Amino acid sequence: MGVLRHLCLITFALFVSVCDTAAAQQQLLISTPGEIAENFMHVSCNNKERLTEAKALFEKMEAPSSDIAVEKLPGVDNLVVRRQGSSEETIVIGAHYDFADLGCGAVDNWTGIVVVAHLYRTIRTVPTKKSVLFVAFGKEEKGLIGSRAMVKAIGKDQIAKYCAMINIDSFGLAAPFALAGSSSNKLMRLAEEVSKPMGISFETIRINEADADSSSFIAKKIPAVTLSGLSNEWQSILHTPFDQVKKVNSDSVYLGYRLALAMWSRIEEAACESFR
Repeated sequence: MGVLRHLCLITFALFVSVCDTAAAQQQLLISTPGEIAENFMHVSCNNKERLTEAKALFEKMEAPSSDIAVEKLPGVDNLVVRRQGSSEETIVIGAHYDFADLGCGAVDNWTGIVVVAHLYRTIRTVPTKKSVLFVAFGKEEKGLIGSRAMVKAIGKDQIAKYCAMINIDSFGLAAPFALAGSSSNKLMRLAEEVSKPMGISFETIRINEADADSSSFIAKKIPAVTLSGLSNEWQSILHTPFDQVKKVNSDSVYLGYRLALAMWSRIEEAACESFR
C-alpha cells in the first residue's frame, strides 16, 4: 500500500471516530482534512511576509487581537497567541515561520504553522487548567534564534511552570515521527502511546545534524518534543527550490495536527512534573 493511500485511510478513520457523536462535536471543534488543505491554496514565498501571514492565519482561526502579540526579542520577532487557563502552568506549542532562502518553505515549515493554528482553533473552544502559548518562532533556520530568545527570557523562578513544549516542524511527506536527539524521552514515549489507538504507525527517527526549536527548551530543562512528517526524499525537498506547495500532502499535515492534539490533551490532564 502506498504512503498516500495509507494516510488517506488513517485520516478517514480518525475523522469518523471524532464526528460519530453530537457530544464529541460540541466538546471539541475538530478541524477536518479539507480545512487543513485549504491553508495550502497559497503559501507566501517571501520570508518578509511570513510573520504577517502567520498572524493572519491565527486571526482566521478566530484568535482575538487581545490574545495575539508580536514579541520583539533581541534579533528576532516571535508571534505569540495566548490561551489563558485557570492556572499559570503552561504548555508551549510552536513552529517556526521562517524558511531557507531556496523554495517557498511550504513543507519546512508552513506545514508547522498550519498545524499550530488549527490546534489553537480547537483548544480555544474548551476550558483548560493549563495555559497554552501558541508560538510562531522566527529565524529557526539561522540557528534557533527565536526559540532561544524565548527561553532566555524565562526567569529561573518560572521554569517549573512550563510543563512541556510540542514543536511542529516539517510535515506533508509521510506519517508522523518524533525527532530523536531533539526530543525528551518521556514525551517521545507519550507520542508513541497516543498514536496506537489512532492507528498511526509511529516511529522515533534520528536525523544526523538535524536540530529543532524543541532543543532550546530542553536546554532550559523544559520537556520538549519535535514532531515531523518527512519521507526518505526529504533531502531533495527541504532547503531546495523544490520546497513548494505541490509537494505537500495535506493528509500528512492533518495527522500531525491530530497527534499533537492528542498529546496536548494528555499533558493538560497530567501533573506538570509528569514529563520531566
